[in-house]
Amino acid sequence: MEELSKSQKARIAIRTFKIHADSLTLQGAYKPSGKAGEKLADSLRLISPEIYGSMTDERIVELKGLEYVMDRMPRGIEKCTRIILTAQEDFNQTSFKKIIPLKRRRVSYAVSEKEMCFVITRGTSEIYDILTHITFLNNEAEKIYRQAFNKIDGMSPEWAELEKIVSGEKTMSKEELDQAIWNLSIILGRTYRETRDSYESFEKKRVKSSSNNGLFKIMYDVGMRIRGEREDGVNLLTIYFTPSLHEMIGHHKYASLWATSLKKKICDLGLEDRPVHVISANMHSIRNLLYGAGSLGSSGEIVSDDIYEMIKVIKNKDSLVIDYARKHGCTLHEDRSGINIDVNIIDLARIDGQKVHPGIHLSVEKLQESKALLVVIDYAFGIQAFEIMDEMLKPFSDGEEQRNMDIQSISIMGKAGVLEGKKGDIMLATAHVMEGTPHNYIVDNDFDEKDFDNGVNIYSGPMVTVLGTSLQNKDILERFHSSSWSAVGLEMEGGHYQRAISGAIIQKHIRPDMKIRYAYYASDNPLVSGQTLASGPMGEDGIIPTYMISKIILQKIINSDDDRK
Repeated sequence: MEELSKSQKARIAIRTFKIHADSLTLQGAYKPSGKAGEKLADSLRLISPEIYGSMTDERIVELKGLEYVMDRMPRGIEKCTRIILTAQEDFNQTSFKKIIPLKRRRVSYAVSEKEMCFVITRGTSEIYDILTHITFLNNEAEKIYRQAFNKIDGMSPEWAELEKIVSGEKTMSKEELDQAIWNLSIILGRTYRETRDSYESFEKKRVKSSSNNGLFKIMYDVGMRIRGEREDGVNLLTIYFTPSLHEMIGHHKYASLWATSLKKKICDLGLEDRPVHVISANMHSIRNLLYGAGSLGSSGEIVSDDIYEMIKVIKNKDSLVIDYARKHGCTLHEDRSGINIDVNIIDLARIDGQKVHPGIHLSVEKLQESKALLVVIDYAFGIQAFEIMDEMLKPFSDGEEQRNMDIQSISIMGKAGVLEGKKGDIMLATAHVMEGTPHNYIVDNDFDEKDFDNGVNIYSGPMVTVLGTSLQNKDILERFHSSSWSAVGLEMEGGHYQRAISGAIIQKHIRPDMKIRYAYYASDNPLVSGQTLASGPMGEDGIIPTYMISKIILQKIINSDDDRK
Protein backbone atom coordinates (compact mmCIF):
# COMPACT_ATOMS: atom_id res chain seq x y z
CA MET A 1 0.00 0.00 0.00
CA GLU A 2 1.29 3.44 -0.92
CA GLU A 3 2.50 5.49 2.04
CA LEU A 4 0.39 8.57 2.72
CA SER A 5 2.08 11.96 2.66
CA LYS A 6 2.13 14.20 5.72
CA SER A 7 -0.48 16.49 4.19
CA GLN A 8 -2.77 13.55 3.42
CA LYS A 9 -2.47 12.27 6.98
CA ALA A 10 -3.23 15.74 8.33
CA ARG A 11 -6.29 16.06 6.07
CA ILE A 12 -7.59 12.75 7.40
CA ALA A 13 -6.92 13.95 10.96
CA ILE A 14 -8.88 17.17 10.39
CA ARG A 15 -11.79 15.23 8.92
CA THR A 16 -11.63 12.75 11.82
CA PHE A 17 -11.60 15.57 14.39
CA LYS A 18 -14.67 17.12 12.80
CA ILE A 19 -16.52 13.79 12.68
CA HIS A 20 -15.70 13.10 16.34
CA ALA A 21 -16.70 16.62 17.40
CA ASP A 22 -20.03 16.40 15.53
CA SER A 23 -20.67 12.94 17.00
CA LEU A 24 -19.95 14.07 20.56
CA THR A 25 -22.26 17.05 20.15
CA LEU A 26 -25.11 14.71 19.21
CA GLN A 27 -24.14 12.21 21.90
CA GLY A 28 -24.68 14.86 24.57
CA ALA A 29 -21.57 14.49 26.73
CA TYR A 30 -18.01 13.22 26.83
CA LYS A 31 -14.98 13.15 29.11
CA PRO A 32 -11.64 14.39 27.69
CA SER A 33 -9.89 11.65 29.71
CA GLY A 34 -12.26 8.97 28.38
CA LYS A 35 -12.01 7.01 25.15
CA ALA A 36 -13.97 9.56 23.11
CA GLY A 37 -11.85 12.40 24.45
CA GLU A 38 -8.66 10.48 23.73
CA LYS A 39 -9.71 10.00 20.10
CA LEU A 40 -10.34 13.73 19.82
CA ALA A 41 -6.93 14.45 21.36
CA ASP A 42 -5.20 11.94 19.08
CA SER A 43 -6.71 13.66 16.04
CA LEU A 44 -5.60 17.10 17.27
CA ARG A 45 -2.06 15.86 17.96
CA LEU A 46 -1.91 14.32 14.48
CA ILE A 47 -3.05 17.62 12.98
CA SER A 48 -0.31 19.31 15.03
CA PRO A 49 -1.81 22.81 14.68
CA GLU A 50 0.74 25.56 14.11
CA ILE A 51 -1.02 27.77 16.64
CA TYR A 52 -0.44 25.16 19.37
CA GLY A 53 3.29 25.03 18.72
CA SER A 54 4.97 22.23 20.70
CA MET A 55 1.75 20.50 21.73
CA THR A 56 3.01 17.19 20.37
CA ASP A 57 6.29 17.34 22.32
CA GLU A 58 5.75 15.35 25.52
CA ARG A 59 8.79 16.94 27.19
CA ILE A 60 7.64 20.55 27.23
CA VAL A 61 4.49 22.57 27.89
CA GLU A 62 3.45 24.90 25.05
CA LEU A 63 3.38 28.45 26.47
CA LYS A 64 2.60 30.66 23.46
CA GLY A 65 -0.30 28.40 22.56
CA LEU A 66 -1.43 28.60 26.18
CA GLU A 67 -1.43 32.41 26.05
CA TYR A 68 -3.46 32.32 22.84
CA VAL A 69 -6.04 29.95 24.33
CA MET A 70 -6.40 31.72 27.68
CA ASP A 71 -7.01 35.03 25.89
CA ARG A 72 -9.97 33.38 24.15
CA MET A 73 -11.43 31.38 27.02
CA PRO A 74 -13.18 32.68 30.16
CA ARG A 75 -11.20 33.31 33.30
CA GLY A 76 -11.27 30.26 35.56
CA ILE A 77 -11.73 27.67 32.79
CA GLU A 78 -8.54 25.92 33.96
CA LYS A 79 -10.12 24.57 37.16
CA CYS A 80 -13.56 23.62 35.80
CA THR A 81 -14.71 20.01 35.94
CA ARG A 82 -18.09 20.65 34.30
CA ILE A 83 -18.40 22.60 31.04
CA ILE A 84 -21.81 23.01 29.40
CA LEU A 85 -22.39 24.17 25.83
CA THR A 86 -25.93 25.41 25.32
CA ALA A 87 -28.10 27.69 23.20
CA GLN A 88 -29.31 31.06 24.48
CA GLU A 89 -30.41 30.85 28.10
CA ASP A 90 -31.99 33.55 30.24
CA PHE A 91 -29.39 34.01 32.95
CA ASN A 92 -30.27 37.65 33.66
CA GLN A 93 -32.15 36.86 36.87
CA THR A 94 -29.50 34.49 38.22
CA SER A 95 -26.42 35.06 40.34
CA PHE A 96 -24.20 33.47 37.69
CA LYS A 97 -21.26 35.65 36.73
CA LYS A 98 -21.13 36.64 33.06
CA ILE A 99 -17.63 36.34 31.58
CA ILE A 100 -16.43 37.53 28.16
CA PRO A 101 -12.86 36.53 27.21
CA LEU A 102 -10.26 39.13 26.35
CA LYS A 103 -9.96 38.34 22.63
CA ARG A 104 -13.03 36.39 21.60
CA ARG A 105 -16.60 37.68 21.51
CA ARG A 106 -18.23 34.74 23.23
CA VAL A 107 -20.46 34.76 26.29
CA SER A 108 -20.05 32.34 29.18
CA TYR A 109 -21.30 32.12 32.74
CA ALA A 110 -19.54 30.87 35.86
CA VAL A 111 -22.27 28.70 37.42
CA SER A 112 -19.96 27.77 40.29
CA GLU A 113 -16.23 27.68 40.97
CA LYS A 114 -15.87 24.50 38.91
CA GLU A 115 -18.73 24.77 36.43
CA MET A 116 -18.83 26.96 33.32
CA CYS A 117 -21.62 27.40 30.77
CA PHE A 118 -20.91 28.59 27.20
CA VAL A 119 -23.79 30.17 25.28
CA ILE A 120 -23.33 29.18 21.63
CA THR A 121 -24.75 31.75 19.22
CA ARG A 122 -22.23 31.57 16.38
CA GLY A 123 -22.73 28.09 14.98
CA THR A 124 -20.55 25.02 14.70
CA SER A 125 -17.34 27.02 14.16
CA GLU A 126 -17.63 28.21 17.75
CA ILE A 127 -18.15 24.65 18.99
CA TYR A 128 -15.03 23.46 17.16
CA ASP A 129 -13.08 26.41 18.54
CA ILE A 130 -14.06 25.68 22.15
CA LEU A 131 -13.44 21.93 21.83
CA THR A 132 -9.97 22.40 20.32
CA HIS A 133 -9.02 24.79 23.12
CA ILE A 134 -10.31 22.42 25.82
CA THR A 135 -8.48 19.50 24.20
CA PHE A 136 -5.26 21.52 24.07
CA LEU A 137 -5.57 22.57 27.74
CA ASN A 138 -6.17 18.99 28.81
CA ASN A 139 -3.17 17.80 26.79
CA GLU A 140 -0.87 20.32 28.45
CA ALA A 141 -2.37 19.58 31.89
CA GLU A 142 -1.39 15.92 31.46
CA LYS A 143 2.21 16.94 30.80
CA ILE A 144 2.27 19.11 33.94
CA TYR A 145 0.87 16.30 36.09
CA ARG A 146 3.43 13.78 34.80
CA GLN A 147 6.28 16.18 35.50
CA ALA A 148 5.02 17.25 38.95
CA PHE A 149 3.87 13.91 40.36
CA ASN A 150 5.31 11.06 38.33
CA LYS A 151 8.40 10.85 40.52
CA ILE A 152 9.86 8.05 42.62
CA ASP A 153 9.58 10.28 45.65
CA GLY A 154 6.03 11.46 44.85
CA MET A 155 5.40 15.21 44.57
CA SER A 156 8.33 17.12 43.11
CA PRO A 157 9.92 19.85 45.26
CA GLU A 158 9.21 22.39 42.52
CA TRP A 159 5.48 21.62 42.76
CA ALA A 160 5.56 21.93 46.55
CA GLU A 161 7.02 25.42 46.16
CA LEU A 162 4.39 26.32 43.56
CA GLU A 163 1.70 25.19 45.98
CA LYS A 164 3.04 27.57 48.65
CA ILE A 165 3.00 30.47 46.20
CA VAL A 166 -0.56 29.81 45.02
CA SER A 167 -1.86 29.32 48.56
CA GLY A 168 -0.52 32.77 49.42
CA GLU A 169 1.67 31.62 52.26
CA LYS A 170 4.26 34.22 51.43
CA THR A 171 4.71 37.47 49.53
CA MET A 172 7.56 37.15 47.09
CA SER A 173 10.52 39.46 46.84
CA LYS A 174 12.26 39.95 43.49
CA GLU A 175 14.73 37.20 44.32
CA GLU A 176 11.95 34.84 45.39
CA LEU A 177 10.00 35.58 42.21
CA ASP A 178 13.06 34.70 40.13
CA GLN A 179 13.37 31.44 42.05
CA ALA A 180 9.65 30.70 41.61
CA ILE A 181 9.84 31.25 37.86
CA TRP A 182 12.91 29.04 37.70
CA ASN A 183 11.11 26.26 39.60
CA LEU A 184 8.09 26.55 37.31
CA SER A 185 10.33 26.41 34.24
CA ILE A 186 11.61 23.01 35.42
CA ILE A 187 8.03 21.71 35.65
CA LEU A 188 7.16 23.12 32.24
CA GLY A 189 10.35 21.98 30.52
CA ARG A 190 10.95 25.53 29.29
CA THR A 191 13.86 27.91 29.73
CA TYR A 192 13.79 30.54 32.46
CA ARG A 193 13.45 33.30 29.83
CA GLU A 194 10.50 31.61 28.08
CA THR A 195 8.71 31.10 31.38
CA ARG A 196 9.47 34.65 32.49
CA ASP A 197 8.07 36.09 29.25
CA SER A 198 4.81 34.17 29.63
CA TYR A 199 4.56 35.08 33.31
CA GLU A 200 4.89 38.77 32.48
CA SER A 201 2.40 38.51 29.61
CA PHE A 202 -0.21 36.89 31.84
CA GLU A 203 0.43 39.37 34.65
CA LYS A 204 0.04 42.37 32.37
CA LYS A 205 -3.35 41.19 31.15
CA ARG A 206 -4.41 39.99 34.61
CA VAL A 207 -3.76 43.39 36.18
CA LYS A 208 -5.12 45.45 33.28
CA SER A 209 -8.26 43.53 32.37
CA SER A 210 -8.67 40.70 34.92
CA SER A 211 -8.84 38.30 31.98
CA ASN A 212 -6.87 35.47 33.62
CA ASN A 213 -5.64 34.20 36.97
CA GLY A 214 -1.93 34.46 36.30
CA LEU A 215 0.53 31.82 35.11
CA PHE A 216 1.28 30.31 38.55
CA LYS A 217 -2.40 29.77 39.40
CA ILE A 218 -3.32 28.49 35.94
CA MET A 219 -0.53 25.92 35.97
CA TYR A 220 -1.37 24.84 39.51
CA ASP A 221 -5.10 24.47 38.85
CA VAL A 222 -4.77 22.42 35.64
CA GLY A 223 -2.21 20.18 37.31
CA MET A 224 -4.36 19.63 40.40
CA ARG A 225 -7.42 18.90 38.29
CA ILE A 226 -5.59 16.08 36.52
CA ARG A 227 -4.20 14.86 39.84
CA GLY A 228 -7.74 14.58 41.17
CA GLU A 229 -8.79 12.57 38.13
CA ARG A 230 -5.79 10.22 38.27
CA GLU A 231 -5.55 9.63 42.00
CA ASP A 232 -9.17 9.89 43.15
CA GLY A 233 -11.01 8.91 39.98
CA VAL A 234 -13.86 11.33 40.73
CA ASN A 235 -14.98 14.68 39.34
CA LEU A 236 -13.56 13.94 35.90
CA LEU A 237 -13.80 16.89 33.53
CA THR A 238 -16.99 16.42 31.53
CA ILE A 239 -18.27 18.42 28.55
CA TYR A 240 -22.05 18.56 28.12
CA PHE A 241 -24.13 19.58 25.08
CA THR A 242 -27.75 20.52 25.87
CA PRO A 243 -30.79 19.51 23.76
CA SER A 244 -31.44 23.20 23.03
CA LEU A 245 -28.00 23.37 21.38
CA HIS A 246 -28.89 20.44 19.10
CA GLU A 247 -32.08 22.21 18.03
CA MET A 248 -30.21 25.44 17.25
CA ILE A 249 -27.42 24.02 15.06
CA GLY A 250 -28.07 24.64 11.38
CA HIS A 251 -31.31 26.58 11.88
CA HIS A 252 -29.94 30.15 11.79
CA LYS A 253 -31.95 31.05 14.89
CA TYR A 254 -29.76 33.95 15.98
CA ALA A 255 -28.86 35.04 12.44
CA SER A 256 -32.56 35.33 11.62
CA LEU A 257 -33.23 37.45 14.72
CA TRP A 258 -30.22 39.62 13.86
CA ALA A 259 -31.21 40.16 10.21
CA THR A 260 -34.84 40.89 11.06
CA SER A 261 -33.79 43.48 13.63
CA LEU A 262 -31.38 45.10 11.16
CA LYS A 263 -33.96 45.37 8.35
CA LYS A 264 -36.55 46.75 10.77
CA LYS A 265 -34.05 49.42 11.85
CA ILE A 266 -33.43 50.40 8.23
CA CYS A 267 -37.19 50.69 7.67
CA ASP A 268 -37.64 52.69 10.88
CA LEU A 269 -35.04 55.14 9.56
CA GLY A 270 -36.99 55.44 6.30
CA LEU A 271 -34.06 54.14 4.25
CA GLU A 272 -35.54 50.92 2.86
CA ASP A 273 -35.72 52.29 -0.71
CA ARG A 274 -32.06 53.25 -0.90
CA PRO A 275 -29.42 51.35 -2.91
CA VAL A 276 -27.42 49.33 -0.38
CA HIS A 277 -23.70 48.51 -0.22
CA VAL A 278 -22.88 45.79 2.32
CA ILE A 279 -19.42 45.88 3.89
CA SER A 280 -18.07 43.21 6.23
CA ALA A 281 -15.30 44.83 8.24
CA ASN A 282 -14.48 46.01 11.74
CA MET A 283 -16.58 48.68 13.45
CA HIS A 284 -14.05 51.51 13.16
CA SER A 285 -12.20 51.72 9.84
CA ILE A 286 -15.02 52.84 7.49
CA ARG A 287 -16.41 55.13 10.18
CA ASN A 288 -13.02 56.68 10.93
CA LEU A 289 -12.29 57.32 7.26
CA LEU A 290 -15.62 59.04 6.61
CA TYR A 291 -15.85 60.98 9.87
CA GLY A 292 -12.34 61.15 11.33
CA ALA A 293 -11.20 64.40 9.70
CA GLY A 294 -14.53 66.12 10.37
CA SER A 295 -14.56 65.10 14.04
CA LEU A 296 -11.01 66.37 14.58
CA GLY A 297 -11.79 69.62 12.76
CA SER A 298 -14.96 70.19 14.79
CA SER A 299 -12.95 69.92 18.00
CA GLY A 300 -10.31 72.39 16.78
CA GLU A 301 -7.57 69.81 16.24
CA ILE A 302 -5.14 69.78 13.31
CA VAL A 303 -5.80 67.11 10.71
CA SER A 304 -2.66 65.51 9.29
CA ASP A 305 -2.27 65.43 5.49
CA ASP A 306 -1.22 61.80 5.85
CA ILE A 307 -4.35 59.72 6.24
CA TYR A 308 -2.58 57.01 8.26
CA GLU A 309 -1.14 59.56 10.67
CA MET A 310 -4.66 60.92 11.15
CA ILE A 311 -5.83 57.40 12.02
CA LYS A 312 -3.13 57.11 14.70
CA VAL A 313 -4.38 60.38 16.23
CA ILE A 314 -8.04 59.28 16.40
CA LYS A 315 -7.28 55.67 17.32
CA ASN A 316 -8.17 56.27 20.97
CA LYS A 317 -10.89 58.88 20.33
CA ASP A 318 -13.83 56.64 19.53
CA SER A 319 -16.33 58.73 21.47
CA LEU A 320 -15.33 61.90 19.57
CA VAL A 321 -15.74 60.21 16.17
CA ILE A 322 -18.96 58.43 17.14
CA ASP A 323 -20.58 61.61 18.44
CA TYR A 324 -19.72 63.41 15.20
CA ALA A 325 -20.82 60.44 13.06
CA ARG A 326 -24.23 60.24 14.75
CA LYS A 327 -24.90 63.85 13.68
CA HIS A 328 -23.93 63.17 10.07
CA GLY A 329 -25.82 60.08 8.99
CA CYS A 330 -24.32 57.19 10.99
CA THR A 331 -26.60 54.99 13.07
CA LEU A 332 -24.99 52.46 15.41
CA HIS A 333 -27.20 49.39 15.53
CA GLU A 334 -26.07 47.30 18.49
CA ASP A 335 -26.80 43.58 18.45
CA ARG A 336 -29.48 42.35 20.85
CA SER A 337 -29.86 38.84 19.46
CA GLY A 338 -26.73 37.45 21.11
CA ILE A 339 -24.94 36.83 17.82
CA ASN A 340 -22.37 39.53 18.71
CA ILE A 341 -22.38 41.36 15.37
CA ASP A 342 -23.00 45.11 15.57
CA VAL A 343 -23.76 47.24 12.50
CA ASN A 344 -23.03 50.79 11.35
CA ILE A 345 -25.80 52.09 9.05
CA ILE A 346 -24.36 55.06 7.13
CA ASP A 347 -26.47 57.40 4.98
CA LEU A 348 -23.98 58.81 2.45
CA ALA A 349 -26.40 61.60 1.52
CA ARG A 350 -25.84 63.20 4.93
CA ILE A 351 -22.03 63.31 4.76
CA ASP A 352 -20.29 66.61 4.05
CA GLY A 353 -17.81 65.68 1.32
CA GLN A 354 -15.73 68.79 2.03
CA LYS A 355 -14.94 67.42 5.50
CA VAL A 356 -13.85 63.94 4.41
CA HIS A 357 -10.07 63.50 4.43
CA PRO A 358 -8.74 64.37 0.93
CA GLY A 359 -6.46 61.33 1.01
CA ILE A 360 -9.47 59.10 0.33
CA HIS A 361 -9.84 60.56 -3.19
CA LEU A 362 -13.64 60.59 -3.24
CA SER A 363 -15.71 62.43 -5.79
CA VAL A 364 -17.35 65.16 -3.69
CA GLU A 365 -19.95 65.67 -6.40
CA LYS A 366 -20.95 62.01 -6.46
CA LEU A 367 -20.95 61.85 -2.67
CA GLN A 368 -23.34 64.81 -2.48
CA GLU A 369 -25.59 63.25 -5.11
CA SER A 370 -25.45 59.82 -3.54
CA LYS A 371 -28.53 58.21 -2.11
CA ALA A 372 -26.61 55.07 -1.18
CA LEU A 373 -26.67 53.35 2.17
CA LEU A 374 -23.64 51.62 3.66
CA VAL A 375 -24.43 48.66 5.91
CA VAL A 376 -21.16 47.89 7.70
CA ILE A 377 -21.36 44.62 9.63
CA ASP A 378 -18.81 43.50 12.18
CA TYR A 379 -16.59 40.44 11.64
CA ALA A 380 -18.37 37.08 11.57
CA PHE A 381 -16.80 33.87 12.88
CA GLY A 382 -16.48 30.90 10.55
CA ILE A 383 -19.73 29.35 9.36
CA GLN A 384 -21.61 32.17 11.08
CA ALA A 385 -20.71 34.19 7.95
CA PHE A 386 -23.00 31.99 5.84
CA GLU A 387 -25.85 32.27 8.32
CA ILE A 388 -25.86 36.06 8.63
CA MET A 389 -25.32 36.73 4.90
CA ASP A 390 -27.96 34.18 3.92
CA GLU A 391 -30.50 35.80 6.25
CA MET A 392 -29.56 39.37 5.34
CA LEU A 393 -30.01 38.78 1.61
CA LYS A 394 -33.51 37.31 2.03
CA PRO A 395 -36.59 39.44 1.27
CA PHE A 396 -38.05 41.53 4.09
CA SER A 397 -41.53 42.81 4.87
CA ASP A 398 -42.16 46.55 4.62
CA GLY A 399 -45.56 46.13 6.23
CA GLU A 400 -47.40 45.50 2.97
CA GLU A 401 -45.38 43.00 0.94
CA GLN A 402 -42.21 40.97 0.77
CA ARG A 403 -39.43 42.79 -1.09
CA ASN A 404 -35.71 42.52 -1.69
CA MET A 405 -33.22 45.13 -0.62
CA ASP A 406 -31.52 46.87 -3.54
CA ILE A 407 -28.07 45.50 -2.82
CA GLN A 408 -25.54 46.84 -5.32
CA SER A 409 -22.28 45.53 -3.89
CA ILE A 410 -20.85 43.32 -1.16
CA SER A 411 -17.32 44.06 0.06
CA ILE A 412 -15.54 41.69 2.44
CA MET A 413 -12.48 42.88 4.34
CA GLY A 414 -10.98 40.22 6.56
CA LYS A 415 -7.82 39.26 8.34
CA ALA A 416 -6.13 36.09 7.19
CA GLY A 417 -2.97 34.05 7.23
CA VAL A 418 -0.66 34.69 4.30
CA LEU A 419 1.23 31.78 2.73
CA GLU A 420 3.93 33.68 0.85
CA GLY A 421 4.48 37.09 2.40
CA LYS A 422 4.46 38.49 5.91
CA LYS A 423 2.27 40.26 8.43
CA GLY A 424 0.73 43.42 6.99
CA ASP A 425 0.58 42.22 3.37
CA ILE A 426 -2.70 42.15 1.43
CA MET A 427 -4.38 39.23 -0.35
CA LEU A 428 -7.05 39.47 -3.07
CA ALA A 429 -9.22 36.38 -3.55
CA THR A 430 -9.72 34.93 -7.02
CA ALA A 431 -11.50 31.91 -5.53
CA HIS A 432 -12.39 30.32 -2.20
CA VAL A 433 -11.41 26.70 -1.62
CA MET A 434 -13.27 25.06 1.25
CA GLU A 435 -10.86 22.86 3.19
CA GLY A 436 -12.14 19.32 3.75
CA THR A 437 -15.09 19.65 1.33
CA PRO A 438 -15.55 19.54 -2.47
CA HIS A 439 -16.98 23.09 -2.43
CA ASN A 440 -14.96 25.65 -4.37
CA TYR A 441 -16.14 29.09 -5.48
CA ILE A 442 -14.63 31.22 -8.25
CA VAL A 443 -14.74 34.93 -7.40
CA ASP A 444 -15.14 37.71 -9.97
CA ASN A 445 -13.33 40.11 -7.65
CA ASP A 446 -13.85 43.81 -8.34
CA PHE A 447 -10.54 44.49 -6.56
CA ASP A 448 -7.37 44.62 -8.64
CA GLU A 449 -3.75 44.88 -7.56
CA LYS A 450 -3.42 48.22 -9.36
CA ASP A 451 -6.15 49.70 -7.11
CA PHE A 452 -3.77 49.73 -4.15
CA ASP A 453 -1.04 52.17 -3.16
CA ASN A 454 2.64 51.32 -3.25
CA GLY A 455 4.33 50.21 -0.04
CA VAL A 456 2.28 47.09 0.66
CA ASN A 457 2.81 43.72 -1.02
CA ILE A 458 -0.31 42.46 -2.82
CA TYR A 459 -0.92 38.75 -3.56
CA SER A 460 -3.78 37.57 -5.80
CA GLY A 461 -4.97 33.98 -5.86
CA PRO A 462 -7.25 31.40 -4.24
CA MET A 463 -7.93 31.64 -0.51
CA VAL A 464 -8.40 28.50 1.58
CA THR A 465 -11.40 28.68 3.92
CA VAL A 466 -10.32 26.55 6.89
CA LEU A 467 -12.39 24.79 9.53
CA GLY A 468 -10.87 26.77 12.40
CA THR A 469 -7.86 28.81 13.51
CA SER A 470 -6.84 25.93 15.77
CA LEU A 471 -6.97 23.33 12.99
CA GLN A 472 -4.23 24.62 10.70
CA ASN A 473 -1.60 22.15 9.63
CA LYS A 474 1.66 23.31 8.06
CA ASP A 475 1.92 20.42 5.58
CA ILE A 476 -1.62 20.95 4.25
CA LEU A 477 -1.09 24.70 3.92
CA GLU A 478 2.23 24.16 2.16
CA ARG A 479 0.53 21.82 -0.30
CA PHE A 480 -2.24 24.36 -1.02
CA HIS A 481 0.44 26.99 -1.61
CA SER A 482 3.04 25.07 -3.64
CA SER A 483 0.77 22.77 -5.67
CA SER A 484 -1.37 23.77 -8.64
CA TRP A 485 -3.90 25.25 -6.19
CA SER A 486 -1.46 28.17 -5.79
CA ALA A 487 -3.31 29.43 -2.73
CA VAL A 488 -2.07 32.74 -1.33
CA GLY A 489 -3.73 32.64 2.08
CA LEU A 490 -6.17 31.07 4.51
CA GLU A 491 -9.16 32.43 6.38
CA MET A 492 -12.43 31.25 7.94
CA GLU A 493 -15.33 33.18 6.41
CA GLY A 494 -14.88 33.92 2.70
CA GLY A 495 -16.14 30.59 1.34
CA HIS A 496 -19.16 30.76 3.64
CA TYR A 497 -19.99 34.30 2.49
CA GLN A 498 -19.68 33.28 -1.15
CA ARG A 499 -21.92 30.24 -0.61
CA ALA A 500 -24.66 32.56 0.72
CA ILE A 501 -24.13 35.06 -2.11
CA SER A 502 -24.32 32.33 -4.78
CA GLY A 503 -27.51 31.00 -3.19
CA ALA A 504 -29.06 34.48 -3.14
CA ILE A 505 -28.26 34.95 -6.85
CA ILE A 506 -29.93 31.62 -7.70
CA GLN A 507 -32.99 32.61 -5.66
CA LYS A 508 -33.04 36.03 -7.40
CA HIS A 509 -32.67 37.91 -4.14
CA ILE A 510 -29.74 39.88 -5.57
CA ARG A 511 -28.50 40.72 -9.07
CA PRO A 512 -26.03 38.31 -10.71
CA ASP A 513 -23.94 41.28 -11.95
CA MET A 514 -23.60 42.78 -8.47
CA LYS A 515 -20.07 43.90 -7.54
CA ILE A 516 -18.27 41.53 -5.16
CA ARG A 517 -15.01 42.40 -3.44
CA TYR A 518 -12.72 40.32 -1.21
CA ALA A 519 -9.52 41.67 0.31
CA TYR A 520 -7.63 40.36 3.33
CA TYR A 521 -4.77 41.78 5.37
CA ALA A 522 -2.23 39.33 6.74
CA SER A 523 -2.40 38.94 10.51
CA ASP A 524 0.06 36.02 10.48
CA ASN A 525 2.04 33.59 8.37
CA PRO A 526 1.46 30.06 9.72
CA LEU A 527 4.30 28.68 7.59
CA VAL A 528 6.93 30.86 9.31
CA SER A 529 8.03 30.20 12.88
CA GLY A 530 7.32 33.16 15.13
CA GLN A 531 4.67 34.62 12.81
CA THR A 532 1.65 32.51 13.80
CA LEU A 533 -1.38 34.01 15.52
CA ALA A 534 0.05 32.89 18.86
CA SER A 535 2.97 35.28 18.37
CA GLY A 536 0.78 38.24 19.27
CA PRO A 537 -1.30 41.04 17.69
CA MET A 538 -0.19 43.25 14.80
CA GLY A 539 -0.39 46.53 16.72
CA GLU A 540 0.24 49.62 14.58
CA ASP A 541 1.52 47.41 11.75
CA GLY A 542 -2.12 46.65 10.98
CA ILE A 543 -3.16 50.27 10.44
CA ILE A 544 -1.89 50.70 6.87
CA PRO A 545 -3.32 47.48 5.32
CA THR A 546 -6.62 47.75 7.21
CA TYR A 547 -7.24 51.35 6.24
CA MET A 548 -5.86 50.97 2.74
CA ILE A 549 -8.45 48.25 2.02
CA SER A 550 -11.19 50.34 3.67
CA LYS A 551 -10.20 53.36 1.59
CA ILE A 552 -10.36 51.40 -1.69
CA ILE A 553 -13.77 50.01 -0.73
CA LEU A 554 -15.14 53.54 -0.26
CA GLN A 555 -13.56 54.78 -3.49
CA LYS A 556 -15.05 51.84 -5.41
CA ILE A 557 -18.52 52.45 -3.99
CA ILE A 558 -18.70 56.25 -4.23
CA ASN A 559 -16.69 56.91 -7.38
CA SER A 560 -18.39 54.21 -9.43
CA ASP A 561 -19.90 55.40 -12.72
CA ASP A 562 -22.50 52.63 -12.54
CA ASP A 563 -25.17 53.72 -10.05
CA ARG A 564 -27.52 50.91 -11.18
CA LYS A 565 -30.64 52.90 -10.47
